[in-house]
Amino acid sequence: MQNEWNRRQVLQDATLAAVALAGPSAWAQKDEKSSGKESEPEVTATEDLMREHGVIRRALLVYDELAQNIRKDPGSVDAASLHKTAQLFRRFGEDYHERMLEEQHIFPIVQKMKGRAAEYPDVLIAQHNRGREVTDYVLSVTSGARIASNHGGPLADVLVGFVRMYENHAAREDTIVFPAWKTNFTNKQLDELSDQFEEIEHKMFGKDGFEDAENTISKIEASYGFTDISQFTPPTPPKP
Repeated sequence: MQNEWNRRQVLQDATLAAVALAGPSAWAQKDEKSSGKESEPEVTATEDLMREHGVIRRALLVYDELAQNIRKDPGSVDAASLHKTAQLFRRFGEDYHERMLEEQHIFPIVQKMKGRAAEYPDVLIAQHNRGREVTDYVLSVTSGARIASNHGGPLADVLVGFVRMYENHAAREDTIVFPAWKTNFTNKQLDELSDQFEEIEHKMFGKDGFEDAENTISKIEASYGFTDISQFTPPTPPKP
């Protein structure tokens, strides 16, 4: 009897030691598995803004990749997929990301700050407005079955100029404007803003707008053969 009690005590001590070494996460993982759920890290407000820029940049890459082909032979480019790209940019990039988040929640706060970040909102808003003119144009010239030959050169020029503008635009937001905006809030307030942004997103799209936008741009990329990004790896540079 004494030997059996000693055996049980040794097993209990070993179990406690293992849990102690594993740390608190061991209990959390056990609870998650027992409940059939696994928790996902919460997306912060700034991370949300930057991952939305990821979708926008992928749309810009489609524009950039197609510009040369449009210039050479506009009729060879799938107008329907290009039209869908502009529709995505309008709905997700302009109507949601720019109007609902940046222009209502980010820029007004940054404009009141001191330092170089405060110099950006005015020009960023002007670029938003120019971008909407570009999107209007792209939607117009891609509304038919084919891109008309007389639109090839002008459309290519517009796309190249738009990509150049927006790459500079988004890069300054990610590295200057968004970090400056973030300093105005405590971590708790940023958590509340994350919830607020999510609520705006669900009201706008009726679901996860980012996930839907990412799926859309993935299908557009696939239609043009851009899914395999290894094709964009440059050749080995020449020896100096």
